[in-house]
Amino acid sequence: MFDHLSPRELLDAAAEAVRARRLAEVADLEVIAAWAAVHSGEPAGPGRRRNPLVDVGGEGTPRVQDHALGEIALARSSGVVATINALADVLDLQHRLPLTWAVVRQGSAEVYVARKVARMSRHLPRAVVGVVDSAVARMIATEAPGRVLTVAEGKVIEADPALHEERVEEEKRRRYVGLGRTDEYGLRTLIARLDAGDAAWVQATVTRVAEIITPGHPDATADEVRAIALGYLARPAELLALLVEHETAETADPAQAGPVTDDEPLAPSRATALPAAVLDKLRSTDLAKLRPKAVLYVHLHEATLLGTQGVARVEELGPRTLGALHQLLATTQVTVKPVIDLADAVRTTAYEHPEAIKERVHLVTGGDYWPYATSTSRNADYDHPTPFDHDPERSPEAQQPAQTGTHNSGLLQRRHHRWKTHAGYQARQRAPGHYVWLTPNGLGFTVDPTGTHPCSEMEARLFIAFADRHERRDPGRADAGWPVPGSGRGAA
Repeated sequence: MFDHLSPRELLDAAAEAVRARRLAEVADLEVIAAWAAVHSGEPAGPGRRRNPLVDVGGEGTPRVQDHALGEIALARSSGVVATINALADVLDLQHRLPLTWAVVRQGSAEVYVARKVARMSRHLPRAVVGVVDSAVARMIATEAPGRVLTVAEGKVIEADPALHEERVEEEKRRRYVGLGRTDEYGLRTLIARLDAGDAAWVQATVTRVAEIITPGHPDATADEVRAIALGYLARPAELLALLVEHETAETADPAQAGPVTDDEPLAPSRATALPAAVLDKLRSTDLAKLRPKAVLYVHLHEATLLGTQGVARVEELGPRTLGALHQLLATTQVTVKPVIDLADAVRTTAYEHPEAIKERVHLVTGGDYWPYATSTSRNADYDHPTPFDHDPERSPEAQQPAQTGTHNSGLLQRRHHRWKTHAGYQARQRAPGHYVWLTPNGLGFTVDPTGTHPCSEMEARLFIAFADRHERRDPGRADAGWPVPGSGRGAA
């Protein structure tokens, strides 16, 4: 496509491609802003109390109907949180940072930089946010992103110093420890936000452990050894045993140690030295009792255990080779629980989901069954895709049996569950782990172990009608003969 272009023409094409990408990002934001404008008025209808107007952006931005937030996310093939964040950013840019937005709309600046400025200034009152807007607008098209964000940070403080001090105290309540996704190499990123003093103590402990274990890792880099050392904090029994074993006279009294700072220690820290009384107590204590307990879910085919090359999937850790799995379990005490046969159809007439059903549903679905959902957490609501019939008029003989079971269950995060219940979404289960969705404005989706797949409104409606008809005849029937949206199979 570009083979015939000269070097100068290729440079021009590169510049134009960047501008086109920026304008496409602007168009994406403007579409969701227009959707918000359509749904910014008081909702009508009998369910209006369950559809409140919610604040998405900062002060001075229009409020949006809560139920409208889900469908625009699905239309963008995006997660709900990502779409809400994008909506908050564009509303802030349009209504609070108009000078910056005008530059961005011309394709002259990176959209992500403007969105970061919108987020960092969102807490400011509308009356003073102009200080940030005017400063950023002057430089966002001509300065590097890092410099723009540095100036923006300063202007946020300058706009309201007293508010900044209040936020310093508020931010202390936002301390956290978070885990990233496990990558294909079995590694995971740990992120923590904590008091500077506590961070210094963590650093001191890691430094001391790294000093102890370095001789055992002659080929490892300093960073790699420190990462291994950090892992000891997750295993207090091993950590204490290691520190006790290497407690020597050169480990000075903590009172003699220098002040602990946020800076990297210039020499190995002795801050983890333990008083003699504590040492004596630890030496007489069974440290094995301090080992944490956890339930590990491993998914693998029996052929892998018999020598066929394969990969095991460990929940929250990702795919592992058998060798890596052996290494993971090598120093632990393992209690093997019975294998769960996911082919078993487990049902109950109760409304609440028993633990046995919850276990199977999560193992089959892997998490939230909302289209494009990202959560794999077990901490979710267990939903009936075909709504549970609570009709008290129904006699015991006529009541549909076994409405709760692996044939009619799925996990939904609370927001998704609320929208399905009150915002006009319909969902039905075709088989364990296979679902069909229809949104209020007629978008159809199928969700299965391979992901989310759009389907036509007619296909989704056909399947829902077909499922309801057969559910009345034979509750919990398997999917044989059912129409599959997108497959061309119709209902008989």
